[in-house]
Amino acid sequence: MRDRLIGAWKLVSYEERPVDGSASLYPFGEKPLGLIMYTPDGYMSAQLMRRERKPFAGGDWFDGTPDEYREEGTSYLAYSGRFDIDEENQSLTHSMFVSLFPNWLGNTQSRAVRMEGDRLQLSTGAPFSSAGRTVMAYITWQRAEPN
Repeated sequence: MRDRLIGAWKLVSYEERPVDGSASLYPFGEKPLGLIMYTPDGYMSAQLMRRERKPFAGGDWFDGTPDEYREEGTSYLAYSGRFDIDEENQSLTHSMFVSLFPNWLGNTQSRAVRMEGDRLQLSTGAPFSSAGRTVMAYITWQRAEPN
């Protein structure tokens, strides 16, 4: 699995399914953008975002309005760090060295892995809180074409 995982993958879909059985949520919209990369030396980086993000009116990254910062923080997810694979259980872990969401710094999260052809599906190993609901996330990636 490790050899097949190494490389870059483009985001196809990000779906959160509430554990109470209510309707799925799509926090980055139905057609999100993103990349996840796994390196041969054991590092990974994930970037996910809503497609229709608005630029800051003033053009200054450090001088946005509270609403601009709220939109920025709720329409983008990014983290990077080490990854480890458990071939027997078809799972992996992401250990967050850096993260846009500060609560994840230093955390290690499990992902169930399913690979079919040039598709990679990762799902969270345990439910988590998102927008006030307890959910599981299902993320589908497509292998990126070589540059």
